Amino acid sequence: MSRVQQIEISAGEAGQRLDRWLRRRFPQLGQGRIEKMCRKGELRVDGGRVKPSSRVEVGQVVRVPPLPEGEAPPPPERPAIAEADAQMIRAAVIYRDDHILALNKPAGLPVQGGSGQKRHVDGLAEALRFGAEDPPRLVHRLDRDTSGVLLMARSRAMAAALTEAFRARETRKIYWAAVAGVPQPRMGTIRFGLLKAGGHGAGGEGEKMRCIHPREVDATPGAKRATTDYAVLSALGGRVSWAALVPVTGRTHQLRAHMAEIGHPIVGDGKYGGSGQENLGDGWGAGLGGEVSRKLHLHARSLSLIHPVTGRRLSLTAALPDHMARTWGMLDWRAGDVPEDPFEEPQ
Repeated sequence: MSRVQQIEISAGEAGQRLDRWLRRRFPQLGQGRIEKMCRKGELRVDGGRVKPSSRVEVGQVVRVPPLPEGEAPPPPERPAIAEADAQMIRAAVIYRDDHILALNKPAGLPVQGGSGQKRHVDGLAEALRFGAEDPPRLVHRLDRDTSGVLLMARSRAMAAALTEAFRARETRKIYWAAVAGVPQPRMGTIRFGLLKAGGHGAGGEGEKMRCIHPREVDATPGAKRATTDYAVLSALGGRVSWAALVPVTGRTHQLRAHMAEIGHPIVGDGKYGGSGQENLGDGWGAGLGGEVSRKLHLHARSLSLIHPVTGRRLSLTAALPDHMARTWGMLDWRAGDVPEDPFEEPQ
């Protein structure tokens, strides 16, 4: 039998169902075994009883009871990485020092594996050692179809420090998006809570977040408060806008759900905006048509934080992915025409 294990949830693991998180950690565990451990109270999160469908959050500690040897996790194996994939992920590096590595994550590349996902950032981390003892570790996530700055830690100690920085909201993240219509007012804050609406498919890939009015969040089981700041940087008539978005909180699909809720979904967002809907300039419909790509137009443009080792502010910026760069070029939107942080108070 193995010993009782106390495993802390990292930022890269947050938001998963407990049973799926367990099966990734312990592939030999069947669903029936997991459900039995939950019923008997052997499996606990932060000391409390849980259900297999419970969601794990950053910093929570999962108590895993002793497992028979046959159910112990096999030694971790990193599959061989194709040379083309190794070159691709190395080319995505935009910053590296002895402690931190940052990528401009390509759109369409998942951060972690899931149902049917075999090619992802975590699985390609072996190609990002650059002489370090271990491959870099994830400390936060981006949606598969969202591109942009993704920070990784090059040691266990640095992973803990960066995870705490994200948890304490000591990082500053600004996203760029093309959104349908022109939000009014042109700068504001969205405070709708978010509730998982359930999903379809074996891997839950159809899951969506449902917005809950701020007054109803506390009375809605499972709902979590969420806050997004937005600012319109430029607009093409009333049809489409270039928006800067800051996720004050870090909920799953927060930016996508919030922008759709106020009637201005992100261009190309088939999940929340209906990518097949025609945008007639009335602030709805995530499909612009014409030469505009149907891919999601959401990009983690910049991230800044105080470096845990040097104590200096580290500011990282990621170039737009090709499909967004084409849209920006077509609409004559230029990065040099807008402030790096439109929310900054003038000096």
